[in-house]
This record gives sequence, C-alpha cells and structure tokens, in this order.
Amino acid sequence: MTDIVIAQTTSDSEDLAKALARGAVESKLAAGVHIDGPITAHYWWEDKVEAAQEWRISYMTTSDRLPALEAWLHEKHPYDVPQWITLPVTGGSEAYLSWVAEETASG
Repeated sequence: MTDIVIAQTTSDSEDLAKALARGAVESKLAAGVHIDGPITAHYWWEDKVEAAQEWRISYMTTSDRLPALEAWLHEKHPYDVPQWITLPVTGGSEAYLSWVAEETASG
C-alpha cells in the first residue's frame, strides 16, 4: 500500500486557508483537507517574539504526491517561511487510507 502522510501549514486568514485547501484538492495533490482554527501561534520572527491568530491546514495525501504538494504550497503561500511539516500515518481505516491513495493517484 502507498504511504499516507498528513502535511501541515498555517495561514493568517480563514479565506486563505480555504483557498489553499480547495486548490490542493482540485489539483489532486490531497484527497482531503482539514482546517482548524482560529488558533494562537507564538513564535520568534525578526529577533522578537510574535503572537498571531492563524488557521492550521492539514492535507491528507500520499508520500508520492508530497513533493508536488509542497512545491504548489510554496508557490501559493504568501508567508516568507510558511510552516511545512509532515506526519507519517502509521495506521487507520483501510477503506479511508485506500480512498486517500485513490484520490491522489489521478493527479
């Protein structure tokens, strides 16, 4: 079976989060996307601690589609350094994991 991963980024607006979610699904780069938020982020930026309201975007995809999703995201995302992390999926419903693989295979 194809390796399934969850890739995550954040956005400073709900509208941008929705656009980044919809675009990835329409492009078959992700089978599905969850948007959580708003959340509060605290981080170092330009030598000071910042706090901001953000939305977390989680993409369900395959390891095969991950490089294309990452390239697409970096092209579309307005942040200088967008968060980009990936989490391996080590288990789950066989039907759901198969669906993720099927939906991203035709991309």
